[in-house]
Amino acid sequence: MKITVIGGGSTYTPELVNGFLARVESLPIQELWLMDIDKERLDIVGGFAQRMVKAKGEPFKVILSTVQKEAIAGASYVTTQLRVGMMPARRGDEYLGLRHGLIGQETTGVGGMAKALRTIPVILSIANDIRDVAPGALLANFTNPAGLVTEALNRYAPDVPAVGVCNVGITTKMEILEGLEKVTGKKIEDHRAVLNTLGLNHLTWHRGFTVDGEEMWQYIFPAYLEEVKKEAEPEWDIRTLETLGMIPNYYLQYFYYTEKKFNEQKKWPPSRAEQVIEIEKDLLRDYADPSLTEPPADLMKRGGAYYSTLATQLINSHYNNLGEVHVVNTRNNGSVKDYPADWVLELPAKVDAKGIHPLPADPLPASCFGLVSQVKMYELLTVEAAVHGDRNAMYQALLTNPLGPSADKVQAVMDDMLETNKQWLPQFK
Repeated sequence: MKITVIGGGSTYTPELVNGFLARVESLPIQELWLMDIDKERLDIVGGFAQRMVKAKGEPFKVILSTVQKEAIAGASYVTTQLRVGMMPARRGDEYLGLRHGLIGQETTGVGGMAKALRTIPVILSIANDIRDVAPGALLANFTNPAGLVTEALNRYAPDVPAVGVCNVGITTKMEILEGLEKVTGKKIEDHRAVLNTLGLNHLTWHRGFTVDGEEMWQYIFPAYLEEVKKEAEPEWDIRTLETLGMIPNYYLQYFYYTEKKFNEQKKWPPSRAEQVIEIEKDLLRDYADPSLTEPPADLMKRGGAYYSTLATQLINSHYNNLGEVHVVNTRNNGSVKDYPADWVLELPAKVDAKGIHPLPADPLPASCFGLVSQVKMYELLTVEAAVHGDRNAMYQALLTNPLGPSADKVQAVMDDMLETNKQWLPQFK
């Protein structure tokens, strides 16, 4: 088995390598290819990955490459964790929003749109290479905005098996399991539990939780409300939570409390990108230490908890035909009957050797679906803009985005976005 990681120079990679090392008995990996266009960074991260694997008896080879097609050729699985423009581009996304009095964020609002415009053509080029030199390989996309990127794959590379993956679902699941363990005193293995969640990537509502098929939400949600009430500065207002009867994804704060989140951003610097730049400097310095064979504790500062767990669980369930249920971004295909079949949604899906199968789900209440449908229309317009360099679609996407500018300021934001990102947006020249 060959597994390829596009964006192998990411500081996340050692965690992913640890995940594969932990599963060598069930995943017979022979070669793990790390591909990145930044050779200097790849040599540091990849060299560390090679030492990690060697320290564990070298159950598989770690091969470094700067050539995308070479790295993909013959792979059984391809994972993408790339960032076009790297951290400076993320910082640009954040301050683009701030300049125009808007939310500046990596995956939502105008920042998320800029990232999608940069990213979608690159991800589609990876899908083309999979089609040519690794037909049938499963593409597991971790690159943000994960749902929007998966939507582009769904529409412009439908013949390439692909799934979008985000750690919010598994993080929420693990937090709930920890809470249940405290109450019951018993450890519940994660494969016994299923989180019922629905929406779009970074726009989901958690509304149920079963253990061995038994619904536990009637215990979990009231306990969650009590914990929120105890917080000195709660992230959510109780009335909203009680009305919804669901736990909103953290990123919904940008939509529900836009003014509050924007006021927090007015305190920059440092923005989150600027914080991560400093964290990554330290991590890369550690990774370069020839004596280091285990990921340093500071990796947790980078974020992305349970990333390696989710990645390896998904691939393991697919390869070994386990039929485990994971929260992923995939084509609806009638799982939510009231929603268009061709929409990519984030929801629980069974993962087996035949692919990704979304489970039947009830639609969201109108108060949630109104936001979902508006954001989905923004996503579809952004995909068209990214693929075709379509300025009209780009304008309409900004006009449609709930976190976008007012109509009289759309052109100014659009011009700024194109100018700020011109080196990464050749499709608009």
